[in-house]
Amino acid sequence: MLTLIKNAEAYAPEYLGKKDVLFADSKIILIEDCIDHVNTSIPIHVVDAAHDIIAPGFIDSHVHIIGGGGEGGYKTRTPELMLTDATTAGVTTIVGVLGTDGTTRRMESLLAKARGLEEEGISCFIHTGSYQIPVKTLTTSIEEDLILIDKIIGVGEIAISDHRSSEPTFEELVKAASAARNGGILSGKSGILEVHVGDGKRKLSLLNQIADETDLPIRQFHPTHINRNEELFKEGIQFAKRGGYVDFTTSTIPYFLEEGEVKCSKGLRIMLEEEVPISSITFSSDGQASLPFFDDNGDYKGLQVGKVSSLFQEVRGAVLEESVPLETALQVITSNPAKVLKLANKGHIQPGKDADLVLLDKETLTIKTVFAQGKVMVKDGVPVVKGTFE
Repeated sequence: MLTLIKNAEAYAPEYLGKKDVLFADSKIILIEDCIDHVNTSIPIHVVDAAHDIIAPGFIDSHVHIIGGGGEGGYKTRTPELMLTDATTAGVTTIVGVLGTDGTTRRMESLLAKARGLEEEGISCFIHTGSYQIPVKTLTTSIEEDLILIDKIIGVGEIAISDHRSSEPTFEELVKAASAARNGGILSGKSGILEVHVGDGKRKLSLLNQIADETDLPIRQFHPTHINRNEELFKEGIQFAKRGGYVDFTTSTIPYFLEEGEVKCSKGLRIMLEEEVPISSITFSSDGQASLPFFDDNGDYKGLQVGKVSSLFQEVRGAVLEESVPLETALQVITSNPAKVLKLANKGHIQPGKDADLVLLDKETLTIKTVFAQGKVMVKDGVPVVKGTFE
């Protein structure tokens, strides 16, 4: 089946102007000012997008696809991600992670869920391990996981500066990062180390020490939750200025914002004003994670659940509320995570790339239609493909 999207205002994510986009099955094959479809005998499904913006499908690089949580006991384990949680949010590519619980949440289940989401229609990858070091892998080592398991593209999220972490030492984190790098090199994958940064007093000190004292490149690490509080956010600015990546978490609750969390849309504007390169910044949702809060003694007080839908909400907010240009804001959920994760066929509207596309209403910047691997998943804001148990 050929599909032709006509007259859309294209952001690839760079602004291209009005374009027609033609794709066959799962791949984009042509982008032109005007593609004539009248004089052809091949059936073409034509979509009139004269009132729409077309953008690459969104990449969410940090989602607890089999649920997370448990900080308040077994009853607080959060539910699994459903297909339409992602597609209605414009997300066509996901990276699944475990998180706090690496005991009752297992790598085997994470891998099975990733394969299930792919069978349902979106692209899904995973990282090996959880908060803890030593890393609990699927095979006997980090390198073997990366080299032998197609879906495993990195390691983590490993927790630092957090009372729920395993308090990794400098040497332990270096060894995990070295194994991730070596496995990534040998498999042609990113081998990125996803680092959960808590609100502890050490902040990014371990990552800065590794950058100062070892041969590991600073971009071996992808520290997330960098907007957790103002002090960490300021350290994140300096970390990015020295060449590192920083990842904002879009899921939040009023309590976190009242306690000093930096809203992602505002934080993006501030980092750009501080001359942080846009290519160093990503957003992720922390979808299906628990969002727990604790008292001053570290005792659990309650939680809510992260939402994948927050990903584009914060990008939209950056454009409408913080005056960040759309082509700039889109990069943090398209081309930038594609680069960090070495997903060569994702994050851009170009011939040969995957036909993962989102149509946005030009006036309201709301999600209208979503294509994943060339298949319509959402039309006029309504899911047309649902998960197996939805």
